[in-house]
Amino acid sequence: MNGNHIDMSISSTFKGKTILITGGTGTIGIGIASVLLKYDPASIRLMTNDENSLDCAHQIFADNPRMRFLLGDIRDRKRLMMAMTDVDIVFHAAALKHVYICEYNPFEAVQTNIDGIVNLVDAALANGVQKVIFTSSDKAVNPSNMMGASKLLGEKLVTAANFHKGKHKTVFSSVRFGNVLGSRGSVIPLFKSQIDAGGPITITDGDMTRFVISLDQAVNLVFKATECSVGGETFVLKMDAIRVKDLVTAMGGNGIKTKIIGPKPGEKMYEELMTEEEMSRARDLGDMFAILPGQQKFRNFDYSKYDRYPRVKKVYTSHAQKALPPKEIKALLEREGIA
Repeated sequence: MNGNHIDMSISSTFKGKTILITGGTGTIGIGIASVLLKYDPASIRLMTNDENSLDCAHQIFADNPRMRFLLGDIRDRKRLMMAMTDVDIVFHAAALKHVYICEYNPFEAVQTNIDGIVNLVDAALANGVQKVIFTSSDKAVNPSNMMGASKLLGEKLVTAANFHKGKHKTVFSSVRFGNVLGSRGSVIPLFKSQIDAGGPITITDGDMTRFVISLDQAVNLVFKATECSVGGETFVLKMDAIRVKDLVTAMGGNGIKTKIIGPKPGEKMYEELMTEEEMSRARDLGDMFAILPGQQKFRNFDYSKYDRYPRVKKVYTSHAQKALPPKEIKALLEREGIA
């Protein structure tokens, strides 16, 4: 996805298509839209409930006649129905994503992260959308917080949509991300400001580990999932793991006073890519995994193309995986332009 490289197989997936991105003004949404424009779509609709971020997105893409800017909320079924009129592909990135905010506002998390997906499925079926890709989180695996639980249920709803859609042709699949480097809500801007101010640097726990993914990797995963999904799969990129204390070191925080504040409500010490149960139906595609739906035996879906790939035999957790050393983390941040 980097530079001007154009993947022709992916290009054929998006050429001439009308595409809706919910949560379209977030880091992932803007990243997807920016790359999509290289693949000659008919139009791209960015939808958000945030007027200010929509204005910022309009300034980014203002001169491109293929861009559309929609104000609306996925909780509003009628608005979503209108937004999806004549749409071919939907990337669903709208969500409440902050763990501690969802812990303190669980009913709001349900309305956006769960009820919003029900609205999305209904609107996609009603409008004859070809494919829907839901952007989930590694926090959906053995969730310990409201955000992760709502993402897990979102995945379940997206998978189940393939098996109750009747004669509709829409294909629904999910992708799981780790922490997208430099995205809104990332700890990196906070650490940078604290380091620039001379400290203290507030750390939840230095040994806390997380899977991380670059924006390019995230967009690439979404596009690959769109290209090859049969219906009901959950795609997971093989991601790097980092320790929080190594991230601080990589950002130049050595010698600066740190303050341990403990995990926020709902935070885990480590993350997982899939459960042991999911391993039994997951395939290793090389650079990513495809978790096949448990319901596949109830519907005549052809997943035979995955038969040539090996089964997943190793449990992937950010604690068990070898963490990137500070030097490699620094190089990664520099490549992303966020060092």
